[in-house]
Amino acid sequence: MTGSGVQRSDFAAIAGWIRPDARVLDLGCADGSLLRYLAEQRGSVGYGVEIDDARVLGCVKNGVNVIQGDIERRLAEFADASFDYVVLSQTLQAVRSSERVVREMLRVGREGIVTFPNFGYWRNRMHVLGGHMPISDNIPFEWYDTPNIHLCTITDFENFCGSHGVHILERIVMNNAGATVHLLPNLRGSLAIYRFERTPQPA
Repeated sequence: MTGSGVQRSDFAAIAGWIRPDARVLDLGCADGSLLRYLAEQRGSVGYGVEIDDARVLGCVKNGVNVIQGDIERRLAEFADASFDYVVLSQTLQAVRSSERVVREMLRVGREGIVTFPNFGYWRNRMHVLGGHMPISDNIPFEWYDTPNIHLCTITDFENFCGSHGVHILERIVMNNAGATVHLLPNLRGSLAIYRFERTPQPA
């Protein structure tokens, strides 16, 4: 569910982690805006996977290579280590099996990058305290029509990584203005961005 034609604040952060001329797979790539941005900024060669017809057409208009289909099924079709990076941008919370998708990301790619809305953000907490599910720029849906089924906090994701053999390499947390948050990120950050790999096996 990447992009909407408008460059998002996480694009530059992701690009900063992508080495020049890398092979990138973007899962849930929407109209291909991120892949186009990475090609322009880093010279990357990319493919996207997207299920929505209109967004697939958007990829074509953006000159992005796209494969139509469900990312949870299509991942199995890629060979091991086919890509340098596999990106799941603001889509982790919408997949049915987070464990399987992250595992497959690290099979298909040497590194994974995910971004997701932080449910622990203070504004979200205030909505819940007020008796309502949060609605924000990063969670712009009503409870009855949301595609999100696995919302999590920064702490939740890091605990998940620790228990599933995922080694976090870098983390960036941003607020709604796109500024990096260092102090109390799980409370003050609305968007989390992670770069990770398989936990190295002991020699």
